[in-house]
Amino acid sequence: MADELARWPGAERRDPPRTSPTWVVRHALAEWLRAQAAELETRAPVRVLDVGCGPKPYYPFFAHVSSEYIGVDVVENPAAELRGPVEALPVEDASFDVVLCTQVLEHCDDPAQAVRELRRVTAPGGRVLASTHGVQVYHPSPVDYWRWTHEGLRRVFEQNAEWSSLTVDAAAGTASALAMLLGTYVEIALRRTPFSRPPVWVLNRLGAALDARSATLREPVPGSLIPNLHVVAVV
Repeated sequence: MADELARWPGAERRDPPRTSPTWVVRHALAEWLRAQAAELETRAPVRVLDVGCGPKPYYPFFAHVSSEYIGVDVVENPAAELRGPVEALPVEDASFDVVLCTQVLEHCDDPAQAVRELRRVTAPGGRVLASTHGVQVYHPSPVDYWRWTHEGLRRVFEQNAEWSSLTVDAAAGTASALAMLLGTYVEIALRRTPFSRPPVWVLNRLGAALDARSATLREPVPGSLIPNLHVVAVV
């Protein structure tokens, strides 16, 4: 089983290289989900729904705590057991203990309805684990509609469902966001050469180091740039 999980698709998301411009988003997301899975060990086994699952890259984090791990995707996807949009999930009310929705909300037609659906399918005492962009370049997949501040994302969740607790946290800070944006354009400029990786690595390393040194840089304050946001919404 351990060997199978090590070979599971999506390793570049679970352990992204620092030479990738998306490192700051994917690294923080993987660390957060790994920690969330560890918290569930006292409640195991749980039923997990992965909304917009793609190749289910985060299944290895939850394999040891889940009795069932179901993927749903809006497109034809051999890894998904179900097909449907986040705004109309094809599952029964209150049927999952954990609902993952990672990097989906920026692509959906109706974020408010999406939040209502995420709440509907979550069992009492269960939780929604959602992530989405604060700052990011335009990336249609196939569409790209939305960006949030921490306050705006909290508002979407609070106004469209009732939760026993709700946290919205910055995944990284301003220096990392600037490193991500600069790294993206460095990669574009040098894509056909072997020279893009070293400067992207340096940018990511520098961004993370500066954020770690300064609360002003890593917290969502006036003037900040937050690359990604993590939501824990408990029913």
